[in-house]
Amino acid sequence: MPVTLDDKLVVALSSRALFDFEEENRLFDERGDAAYSRMQLDRIDQPARPGVAFALARKLLAFNGDGVHRVEVVMLSRNDPVSGLRVFRSATASGLQVERGVFTRGRPPWRYLRPLGAHLFLSAHDQDVADALAAGFPAARVFSRSVTDAVRHPNELRIAFDGDAVLFSDEAERVFQASGLNAFQTHERDHATSPLAYGPFKPLLDALHRLQKAAGEKVPIRLRTALVTARSAPAHERAIRTLMDWGIELDEAMFLGGLSKGPFLQEFEPDFFFDDQLAHCESAALAGPTGHVDAGVVNGPR
Repeated sequence: MPVTLDDKLVVALSSRALFDFEEENRLFDERGDAAYSRMQLDRIDQPARPGVAFALARKLLAFNGDGVHRVEVVMLSRNDPVSGLRVFRSATASGLQVERGVFTRGRPPWRYLRPLGAHLFLSAHDQDVADALAAGFPAARVFSRSVTDAVRHPNELRIAFDGDAVLFSDEAERVFQASGLNAFQTHERDHATSPLAYGPFKPLLDALHRLQKAAGEKVPIRLRTALVTARSAPAHERAIRTLMDWGIELDEAMFLGGLSKGPFLQEFEPDFFFDDQLAHCESAALAGPTGHVDAGVVNGPR
């Protein structure tokens, strides 16, 4: 019977998303690929420090804790294959079961997301993220300076999402950008019972909830999700009704009316937060691992 990942939640991570390779990357920028590869080979027996997506990967893999293979973490990297040796050794040293990887030596790796059937791609490379989103895959650029804490709330995987242009389409955001807050609030009140179209991260939210349902009480980790949005009343109603229409229940919802998201995320303590606006990402990165979703009208045409 052929091997397949069709029934798994598949997360593809670049090397710099999973591990802290910022020093190595600075050498690459200064001296090029050969020097970078030599440094990685020289450090092959030195496990890399955890990166922005490390806690996310570890907790997702915990959903395999009863011996049932539900989650697959795959390396998808612009690194050369030799540098990939250190990536795999670092994963093993960290106790992460990472068995598959694609290393493209500088070529865009996102095109391998389709044969992998990936539900998420995290990378530090802007263009790879933009290309993945354009191809229909949930993708985000990791904020390498995000606060990380790999040991907090070990029995919960906490993921927070912005709404417009992330979980939802950017339909309402376009009204706000074109006509201002009053027009936005009026538009959303008038369309409160009309579900918003899917945004780029709706498929990931679906996959996470399928994962939780499949695992049930069989594993000692639970999923906790939150909506963290600049919406406020009366625009909150359409967001809630959209989630109800999708048959998805979130654990928390924060309608902040333009308040800075960082202090609220510091209380939620996410293992990852996704937002389409850079200013919100900068604030959120002080609270936990953060990814910029390069989608929607705020980020310009693609």
